[in-house]
Formats: sequence, structure tokens, C-alpha cells
Amino acid sequence: MKFSLFLHMERNDTAKSYSQLFDELTELVQIAEEGGFETAWIGEHHGMQFTIAPNPFINIAYLGARTSRIRLGTGTVIAPFWHPIKLAGEAALADIATGGRLDVGIARGAYSFEYERLMPGLDAWGAGQRLRELVPTVRKLWEGDYAHEGEFWSFPSTTSAPGPVQSYPPLWIAARDPNSHDFAVSNGCNVQVTPLASGDGEVASLMERFNTACAAHPEIPRPQIMLLQHTFVADSAEETERLSRDLSDFYCAFGAWFKNQRPIRQGFIEPLTAEEKAEMPMYSPQNMREKLVIGQPNEVIARLSGYKALGYDQYSMWIDSGISHERKKKSLELFIRNVMPAFA
Repeated sequence: MKFSLFLHMERNDTAKSYSQLFDELTELVQIAEEGGFETAWIGEHHGMQFTIAPNPFINIAYLGARTSRIRLGTGTVIAPFWHPIKLAGEAALADIATGGRLDVGIARGAYSFEYERLMPGLDAWGAGQRLRELVPTVRKLWEGDYAHEGEFWSFPSTTSAPGPVQSYPPLWIAARDPNSHDFAVSNGCNVQVTPLASGDGEVASLMERFNTACAAHPEIPRPQIMLLQHTFVADSAEETERLSRDLSDFYCAFGAWFKNQRPIRQGFIEPLTAEEKAEMPMYSPQNMREKLVIGQPNEVIARLSGYKALGYDQYSMWIDSGISHERKKKSLELFIRNVMPAFA
């Protein structure tokens, strides 16, 4: 099982500049590369200080020049926000900038906040249909001289310019329901899954959906599957409890962004009160402690060993959390030093 890092710039207040956040993200990726991580993943989000990532290809091109080995992936671009020709060309240029180290993760998107602003009237079903049209179209554009007549896009014969270094940069689909798994596997795409805060029962269920899709398409070589999970290594029981409280706050904010009902000013959502957080028992510190991968090295190793036994090819350490850069860095270094050797 390989390991990767999933991260974004994230801002809780105006005290820290965007430039500093950018430099801190870069440092974390460089630490991950030195520690032997397979990939660093950066997604796409708009208008939210909570998750700052307007175009992951910019980060990836920059990181390509600041690293030498680690693969760099979009985790994920939001399908309905991209024209196929634009996505094929920008991804190919990023592949050139990284020397052929690009992975392309694609999702339908999750926040109605973003749909409202970039494609008013779009819903999850419509976004999913666009993803299904986009994926094979991008591949054909990389092959070249492809004309498309689809439900959402139509264009005359076109070739991606530039073309990628890799014949096909690996494509990954963010999947949850069985139909998404089936689409990914039938199109020869790798799969990214996350249980969010649903726990290990959902981790096992996601693998079952993937295995079912693979069994339904024996003619397709088995793709890879990556598990994305909030993961933090602590050096004490006290730090474990502190992290559990921090992740509780993070998920409460995540839930508020997802519901898209609170006032937002300058990209910051109105803070939740203690009473409002108490009304989200699924995100309580105790649940975070049980559902997420938080603990001292031996605890983390035990959880990850279970995921390896299920058959996951890659485990991605999701480090977004609202905690300080220094604490993220400490957790990452503890993971590299005290957890990864158990899987060497």
C-alpha cells in the first residue's frame, strides 16, 4: 500500500497571508516527497477561505519545479466547471511541467455553494452526467483529431495542444455510489474514495462497491483504488484528544458549508456557536476519535493495516483540519518516521 498526501491552502482568519499559506503547502509537499510519499493531491474549490484551490494545475506546475520524484495529482478537478478541450490542454501542460508526474482526479463536485456561483441551476445529477461525458472525451483529445457531438459539449475535430508527456496521465474518479464505481472501472479509471466521518464500516463498504464493479468488467485490467481519510499522528494521549476536538470543529464547519445556509462574508462562513455544534453529534470529538484515524503511531498502524488487508492500493493522508502549520508538519513527520516503516 502506497501513501499520499491530500492538502489545500486553508484560512481561518486574515492574520496569515495567502503567500505564507502557499509556502507552507509547498513545504508539506516537500516533506512528503523526502519521506517517500507516492503522490501529493490538490483539489479545486472556489470562493471559500475554508478550502483555497481555484486551479490545482497552478499549484502542480509550481510544485513540479520544487520537487523531483513525487507524483502530483488533482484531487479533484470539478467536471462541470471544465470544457473538455480546456481540461485536456491544461492537464497536458501540467504533465510537461512536472516531467510526466501528473495524475488527474475528476469529481462531479459536492458544494451547492459552488454550483450556484459557477453554474446556477446545476445539481449533483447534472454534474455527474457531465463527468461521464468529460472523461472519455479528454482521453480522445489527447489521442488527437477528435470531433465531439455530445449532450453538453460539441466541437469540430480538435487535438489537445500541447499533448501530455505520458500517453495518458492516469485518470482517477471520485466515487461513492455503485454506479460511479461501475463507470470508473468500465472506463479503465482508478478510483478515489473517502468515508468522510462515517468510519471503518463505510471503508469496507466502499471496497465492496469497487470489487463488485471490477467483477462486472473482467475484460478491464483491475484499476487502483485509493482511500482518502483524515489522518493525524500524535505523540501523546493529550494531543490525540486535542486533535479530536480540532477535527470536530473542522467537520462542523464542513457540514455548514455543505448545507449552504449560513451567511458568508469575505469568503468566511459565519462561525458556529457551541450550541449549534452540539446539534451535530455525528461530529462530536468522541466520534472523530473513533471514525477518523487519529492517535499515537501504534494505533494508526493498526487502522492502516486493516485497510491494507481490504485491498486498498493507496492511502491518502488528508491533512486539512484548521490546525496550525506547525502541528500539521509535526503530525506528518511522525507519520513518516513512526508509521510508514511498518509498511515498508
